Amino acid sequence: MNKSNVIIKSPGRVNLIGEHIDYNGGYVLPAATDLFIKFTFSISDKDFSEIKSNVINKKFNVDLTNLKKSTVKWENYIIGSLISILKKRNINLYNFNCLIEGNLPVGSGISSSSSLICGFVKGINLLNNLNFNKNDLLTISREVEYDFIGLKGGIMDQFTIINAKKNNLILLNTIDNSSKFIPADLGNYKLLLLNTNKKHDLSDSSYNDRVAECNKAKRIINESGIDIKFLTEVNKDQLNRLINKMPKSIYNRARYVIEENERTKKSVEFIKGFNLESFGELMYLSHKGLKDLYEVSCSELDFLVDETIEHNQILGARMMGGGFGGCTINLIHSEFIHFFIEKISSKYLNKFSIPLSPIITSLGGGLSQEK
Repeated sequence: MNKSNVIIKSPGRVNLIGEHIDYNGGYVLPAATDLFIKFTFSISDKDFSEIKSNVINKKFNVDLTNLKKSTVKWENYIIGSLISILKKRNINLYNFNCLIEGNLPVGSGISSSSSLICGFVKGINLLNNLNFNKNDLLTISREVEYDFIGLKGGIMDQFTIINAKKNNLILLNTIDNSSKFIPADLGNYKLLLLNTNKKHDLSDSSYNDRVAECNKAKRIINESGIDIKFLTEVNKDQLNRLINKMPKSIYNRARYVIEENERTKKSVEFIKGFNLESFGELMYLSHKGLKDLYEVSCSELDFLVDETIEHNQILGARMMGGGFGGCTINLIHSEFIHFFIEKISSKYLNKFSIPLSPIITSLGGGLSQEK
């Protein structure tokens, strides 16, 4: 029996480019952040398990012999993980205490929910000596989000959190989950995330609608005689020949996916060649596509991106994550960050009456155990 504490650090995720591509079988370019959730696990001699979060100042107990869905959303990330381990894999677990701390902002579009699930599952694995490998962690965390929470996304968030390497991006092919580490020297530039603080809830939003719309585009393409499994397998010429066969909105979704996938592949070459200016231009094009073709932006996100254009010290900006709120990601010169944060925060507050939350981050490592 493992008596000592198990301590896990689980990072957030940023995606430099390739948004809404992971469920369309394309390339994405994510990395882990240096912001994280920290879990401290210990075995309990009580007949229940206690989970306490200092991040949101909440706690709850679970009975491992009687697990059921909660009406409190964040509790379901934990309960879903336990159900996936206990019931689907027929494993017995010790009762435990789990303290959740850390500096990863919640609800900012940097995958705090995936970070919570991945870190929790890894901790339960080590506490109970279950010998899960990285693939097991990925499968379980996907099951929780997809089946239990009901968010029909791809694997990018979980894959990145589990596998990331410090100062590297991951070029992930979401058709076969093959990946390459891309060393990323950003020089004097940093990643600045600007959290709109606009409340958004992806599982209740249009996120699943976009998945359905992409599936509809795929169906129409297949019915035309082009046999594809993923939208990214068609090119723009093939799509344009079908423009009269699909509603405008469905055509726009497919066009965005094809263009964004190409941008991601180009981005890798620019980053490898330290051509950050050209990469920044692709970030702006990505945002334009997300706004006009994919329609997942909002006025707060658009305002923040538009405000960067006049500044030479900012090479690129775009909305990041599912959309409808969350963050923009900005590639910004480190000496300009604090001046810009002050200026944009004031303008944003005046316009939307919501305070802006700036998050300065660098590329961190993946899921880890602290000794």
